[in-house]
Amino acid sequence: MNKQTLIDNLNEDLAGELSAIIQYLTYAAKATGPYRPQLVQFFMAEVADEQLHAQFLANKIVALGGEPVTAPRPVTAAQTNKAMLEAIVAAERKATTDYTQRAREADSFGDKGLAVQLEDMVRDESGHAEETERILRDWPL
Repeated sequence: MNKQTLIDNLNEDLAGELSAIIQYLTYAAKATGPYRPQLVQFFMAEVADEQLHAQFLANKIVALGGEPVTAPRPVTAAQTNKAMLEAIVAAERKATTDYTQRAREADSFGDKGLAVQLEDMVRDESGHAEETERILRDWPL
């Protein structure tokens, strides 16, 4: 694993975190129905974690000599609460997979601190996915 490839991959992850921030903010605005207050609270609570991840990634990219991206990945359009929750599960699962791979790359690169931080982010993202899956478990049709 060379440094530029690691920077490029971390920038992909940063684009994902920027997308997650936008996704949660947008979905909080779009939530409707009797569960709206709880969904808004749930979505907005996730923004802070995603912001911390984005800031960490941007700082690490700069520390490695790179330039952080400023464009997010596209946000999945969703028109219903259920579709929003399903899109969140998919995004969080992707982040979990990406960070698991990135932790391996950081270890291969020799940056144990980065690997440990990325593993912590795997825990965060998989926790977000699991919580969202629990909300969806008995969601009305």
